[in-house]
Amino acid sequence: MQVPIRAIRGAIQVDADVPELIFDGTRELVEAVMEWNGLRVEDVISVFFTMTPDLRSRFPAAAARAAGMLEVPAMCAQEIGVPDALPRVIRLLAHVESMLPRSSIRHPYLRGAAALRPDLVVAGDRTGGLSGH
Repeated sequence: MQVPIRAIRGAIQVDADVPELIFDGTRELVEAVMEWNGLRVEDVISVFFTMTPDLRSRFPAAAARAAGMLEVPAMCAQEIGVPDALPRVIRLLAHVESMLPRSSIRHPYLRGAAALRPDLVVAGDRTGGLSGH
C-alpha cells in the first residue's frame, strides 16, 4: 500500500532572539507536529524552517536534530521582512508520509503565532492549534 505524502505547516512566536528560546520554541513546534498528527520520525521526509528577520541567533534545524530527526533533511531560511508582520516567528513546513486524510492533518500555530491564521483556530483549543486546510 502506498502511503500518501502530506504537508504540515506550523509556527510559534518566541519571546526574544536568544539561542535557548529559539531552540526550545522550535522543539515545542516540532513535537506538536509529531504528536498532534501521530507521526514517528520515520514518517518525516523533510522539514523546512523559516524565521522572521529579527531572529538569527540559532538555526532551528538544530532542535529538530535534538528531537531525533538526525537523518531527516532540514533547511533554514529567513522570511521576507514585511512591514508590520508578526515578529519573532519560527515557521515550519514538513513533508510527511501519513494515512491521515488532508482534512484531518493538524497544523500547530503556537503562542502568539495563532494570530497568523485565526481562520483555522479550533474553538476551545487552548494551545492555539489548528486543524485542516
